[in-house]
Amino acid sequence: MNKLIFIFCLGLFSFTSVAQNELPNLDVTTIDGKTVALQDATNKDGITIISLWATWCVPCIKELDAINDIYDEWQDETNVELLAISVDDSRTVRRVKSMVNGKGWEYTVLLDTNNDLKRALNASSIPLTILVKDNKIVYEHSGYSPGAELELFEKIKELSK
Repeated sequence: MNKLIFIFCLGLFSFTSVAQNELPNLDVTTIDGKTVALQDATNKDGITIISLWATWCVPCIKELDAINDIYDEWQDETNVELLAISVDDSRTVRRVKSMVNGKGWEYTVLLDTNNDLKRALNASSIPLTILVKDNKIVYEHSGYSPGAELELFEKIKELSK
């Protein structure tokens, strides 16, 4: 019996680790209310940064501001694209559009109001930043401290080769 349980658990572990390498193909919403499949929104010709964030998360906003300051250079050098996916719930989601407009963020902002993506990625905290190439998760980082965006860019350059 113990052997059977071990084999069953091993099978679950294997499935979980394989499933996390593939970007979940869930529907997300644009800030204008249109539904899009996440995999359709990713960069087909390179790396996509997916940043899970919320309007109430100070480290999230600091990270997105820091990336915004150098995002044009990143795009010129590596063709990277950023999807900033808000996990604000129904109580706070109305703040997203005005914050994005006020900050002047030029990248694509999407909404995960029901936290389906956050759950699918097993994200226990935000900000969560992942790098996606060919719809595969190739890098993941949780949290933010000043300068982390430079480390992220080094990883993007490495993956873009």
